[in-house]
Amino acid sequence: MERIYTSEVNAHAGQRVRLAGWLHALRRLGGINFLILRDVRGSVQVVIDTAEELASLDGLLPETVLGVTGDAVAEPQAPGGVEIRNPQFEVLSPVRESLPFPLNKPQVKASLPVFLDHAVVGLRHGQKRALFRLSAGVMAGFRATLTGLGFTEIQTPKLVEAATEGGANVFGVKYFDRQAYLAQSPQFYKQIMVGVFERVFEVGPVFRAEPHDTIRHINEYVSLDVELGFIRDHRDVMAVLTQVIRGILAHLETHYAAELALLEARLPVALPEFPAIFFPDAQELILQKWGEDCRGEPDLAPQHERWLGEWAQEEYGSDFLFVAGYPMGKRPFYTHPNPADPRYSNSFDLLFRGTELVTGGQRLHLYQDYLDSAAARGYTDLSPFETYFEAFKYGMPPHGGFAIGLERFIMQLLGLDNIRLATLFPRDLTRLAP
Repeated sequence: MERIYTSEVNAHAGQRVRLAGWLHALRRLGGINFLILRDVRGSVQVVIDTAEELASLDGLLPETVLGVTGDAVAEPQAPGGVEIRNPQFEVLSPVRESLPFPLNKPQVKASLPVFLDHAVVGLRHGQKRALFRLSAGVMAGFRATLTGLGFTEIQTPKLVEAATEGGANVFGVKYFDRQAYLAQSPQFYKQIMVGVFERVFEVGPVFRAEPHDTIRHINEYVSLDVELGFIRDHRDVMAVLTQVIRGILAHLETHYAAELALLEARLPVALPEFPAIFFPDAQELILQKWGEDCRGEPDLAPQHERWLGEWAQEEYGSDFLFVAGYPMGKRPFYTHPNPADPRYSNSFDLLFRGTELVTGGQRLHLYQDYLDSAAARGYTDLSPFETYFEAFKYGMPPHGGFAIGLERFIMQLLGLDNIRLATLFPRDLTRLAP
C-alpha cells in the first residue's frame, strides 16, 4: 500500500490507507484514546480504542516516527473532518527520551539560546516550519520574477584568492599550501558576468567577518544578488528592485497563504513605485522632524532608519522607502558618482519597515575610471584586481545591481526581534553549532 500524506486523507474517506510521520501527541482517555500523527503537510487524528493497539505504543514519546495503516472515516467532529480508525502501528524510529522542549504546543516555549542549541529538533515545530517555507518562497519568487525579466541565474565561487572588495572583514582559510578567503559577496563576479549575459542573479551564501553582536547581524547569510547592464543610472536599478520586491510578495500571497496565516504575517504595502528621498534631504528631515542633527555623517544610524520608515508610512502609506545618493566616501570604490555632484553617489539603500534591507546602485564601467578610483582610495598594488579589471578593459556597458539579505527580509516581514530566528543555523561571534 502506497503511503499518502495527511493532507490527502479527506480524498480517501471510506478507504484503508497508509500514512507515516511523527507522533505529535497522544491523549490517553481510558476506553478511547487519540493519537495525532504529523507529517510535513499537516496532521491527522488516529482513534485507538483497543488495549492491543494502545499497548503497541507503550514507552514511546512524542517525535517517535510511526507508520500507520487504518481506515479513513469521515467524522465531522474530528480535526479536518476525517480520522483514522482500526489502526495498525509500525514503529519506524522510537523515541524514549523527553524532548528539550515540547513541540506539540502552539508556540515554542524556549529561550533563544536554548532553542538554537537544540534547533535540529526545534525546527520541526509547525511555526518554524512555516517560517522557513516562507524563506523558500522568497527565493522562489525572486527567481521567478527575475527569470521573467530575462535574467540568467549564475553561481560564483565562495573561495577567493584575495580579499579585495573592502567594506567588510573576511574569513581566511587554508587552501592547500596557500591562503584563501571566503567571499564576502559575489560582487566582482556578477559584474563580470554582465559582460556575458547582460542580466544575472545569484542566490547563495556570503561571509562577513564583522565583529557585530546585534539583533540584525549574522556572519553567514543568504544574499539575493542582481546585476544588470545597459542602464541609464541607479534609478533603473531601483525600478527593477521594485519589481522584484513586488514579485516576491505576490508569489508569497499566491502560494504561501497557509504559512502567512499561521504566522499571522502582515504583508507589506508595496506601491507600484516606492517613494524615495535624497540622502542629504533625509538628514535634514531627521533634524527638522526629530531634532537630531546628523548632517555631515556618511551613513544613517538604525534609529534614523526607523524614523524614516515611520515617515514613509505617514507620508506615503508605504512600508518601503529608497534613500538615494549616499556620500561617495561611504561606498565601495566601484560605485559610480553622481555626475552633477561627485560628492554623492548613484547608489541607494532600500528601507523595509524602518530597517535597511537592500544596498545597490550604479557601478563604474570604464576601465580608466577603475584605475583612477582605486588610486584615489589608496590602492597601490592593483594585482589583486587584475582579472576583475580585465572585464572593463575589453568593454562593459553601464550597469548596476543590488543585494537583498534573505534573513533580514524574513525578519522584517514577520516582525521578529532577532535575525537568528530567521536563520536555520545561525553563525555569529559565538556560535558554530549546530
